[in-house]
Amino acid sequence: MREDWLEFCRGVAADVDDVLRSLPTRDDLSALLDKITADVFNLKVKIELDDEGRDRLLQAALGLTLSEAENVFAKIIVKNGKLVGSDITEVLAEKQQIIRKSGLLEYYAASEDFSSVGGLTVLKEWLNKRSAAFTAEARAFGLPAPKGILMLGVQGCGKSLTAKAVSTQWQLPLLRFDMGRMFGSLVGSSEENVRRAIAVADSVAPAILWVDEIDKAFAGSQNSGAVDGGTAARVFGTFLTWLSEKTAPVFVVATANDISQLPPELLRKGRLDEIFFVDLPDKEERAEIFAIHLNKRGRDASAFDLEALAETSRDFSGAEIEEAINSALYDAFYDKQDIRTEHVLNAISQTVPLAKTMAEQLHRLRQWAEGRARHASINRHSGEVEAAS
Repeated sequence: MREDWLEFCRGVAADVDDVLRSLPTRDDLSALLDKITADVFNLKVKIELDDEGRDRLLQAALGLTLSEAENVFAKIIVKNGKLVGSDITEVLAEKQQIIRKSGLLEYYAASEDFSSVGGLTVLKEWLNKRSAAFTAEARAFGLPAPKGILMLGVQGCGKSLTAKAVSTQWQLPLLRFDMGRMFGSLVGSSEENVRRAIAVADSVAPAILWVDEIDKAFAGSQNSGAVDGGTAARVFGTFLTWLSEKTAPVFVVATANDISQLPPELLRKGRLDEIFFVDLPDKEERAEIFAIHLNKRGRDASAFDLEALAETSRDFSGAEIEEAINSALYDAFYDKQDIRTEHVLNAISQTVPLAKTMAEQLHRLRQWAEGRARHASINRHSGEVEAAS
């Protein structure tokens, strides 16, 4: 039975490899696009493709077969009555179907962008500079595709939100890599699942692979031999090898909360581009986060005393700020009045932030990050940080 299963897995992997080898190149897709534009020219279909729009459309179509790409371009024409480089929704929808068929990766339809992320100025600037790295101009300049980042830090401070925002900002599909889906009961099936998931990510590239809480995913790899016969170690090794050797433009966004659980091999330069430490927001960042969440809920943030809210919410994470606003909304609704600053201040006073509950762990995390990781925020108020630690 196990031999039959392994033979089946090898067959699936061989099929995936064949698909990857047969995928059209950018030049093939460019020739297809030229043919389609020539065919629809006599039908008086408007073609609105400048160099940038054409490059964006071709970049999004990479990973599709010629038949899939032809169908997608046709859908755009039928839907819009024209061919526009900025509308790549249909292309991403086609890739979404490919990802769902694999059953190993989760396609995450993100709607947030960097305007939804408060603070993290350095991190957002770093990501913005790499947003153009997938263009033809970047390749001609000699820029390599960025490999990825590891975001380490306090829970609820925007790491997962940033992963979602990158997808929207870069207009690339976001694939969630869930390690729990990879582990199978049969010998060899877990490693094969990882290879298949990686192959799917490569096939739909350019894409973003989001590995949430990677510290938990690979926590047992160092003692794997004694616990699970080495399965976790082999799975981790497969993933590390791919990180080092991948050539497809798959940008990895990994998040972690506990540095003690991270295998040291993951932190070596060359596998990821940068390690960012995401700390608690300072006063200015807290005011920005309050404004974001109030505006999201249809309130005018300028009508609130953001200075008082930011001052009172010292040591609060972004998630705790959001929860304080939600609690204030419940209180205001119960009182049959609109939410005011006083409601939010009352909710803040009733909350004990995680930074106080887990002060020792936070202090160790900050100590490790000092000199080993870049701070995701630029305006750090040293007095406040020291007081919080």
